[in-house]
Amino acid sequence: MQLIDSHCHLDDLRFDADRAAVLTRAADHGVDTFIVPAVLRSGWPKLRDLAATYQQRTIYPAYGLHPWFCHLHSDDDLALLPDYLQQAVAIGECGLDGAHGKSPEHEQLHWFRAQLDLALSMQLPVIIHACRAVDTVSREIRLRPGLSGVVHGFAGSAQQAGALIAQGFYLGIGSSITYAKNRRLQEIVSEMPLERLLVESDAPDQPPSTHKGRRNEPAFLLEIVRQIATLRAADTQVIADQCNRNVRELFRL
Repeated sequence: MQLIDSHCHLDDLRFDADRAAVLTRAADHGVDTFIVPAVLRSGWPKLRDLAATYQQRTIYPAYGLHPWFCHLHSDDDLALLPDYLQQAVAIGECGLDGAHGKSPEHEQLHWFRAQLDLALSMQLPVIIHACRAVDTVSREIRLRPGLSGVVHGFAGSAQQAGALIAQGFYLGIGSSITYAKNRRLQEIVSEMPLERLLVESDAPDQPPSTHKGRRNEPAFLLEIVRQIATLRAADTQVIADQCNRNVRELFRL
């Protein structure tokens, strides 16, 4: 079984000591293709070099400005972003975070809106972070007809999921689906159109329940796929194949 990890941070410094081994373990579990979104301008060169270095693994970069780091972003970053996007599959990770207190909403919106507008002009999908801000994210998408992308690590309501799907967006589902307490998300995933679902590890963060407290790795992605298959009473291979098709369609791989 081959799997595409639609969202992981292989460029994270927590992988610096053993990145090659992490990629080998991922390949041993069938995960051999990765969408890797950068979050800061300072990290863009590292990701670009990483994608070039590990050519035996397929690493597709995305470049963006994350809402956690608004205090570090500058207009120069936005001016430079289009150059990096020439060799990228998406803009991101960008978005809004209502749970992170470092930057007020109006500052987050400044960077988010600029990236959405750039995505439209360059005809690229966006990878969106939407923590406690799904309604506002949905509004910004609605104001930009033709925009495509994924809300990664989706944790909203069934109504919010339906609104995003109706707008043509995908939902990125990660390890939170493996925790029994997340029944609302499990119900959403069991009923949503499979054609709008992406699976993601979000490594090195958000480990599945069987690895709680450990560094997350793309090798654990199969556990997410198996959980989705169980929830939908479907064959694991069928889920994997459709999620792979969804990634290829969104990011034009």
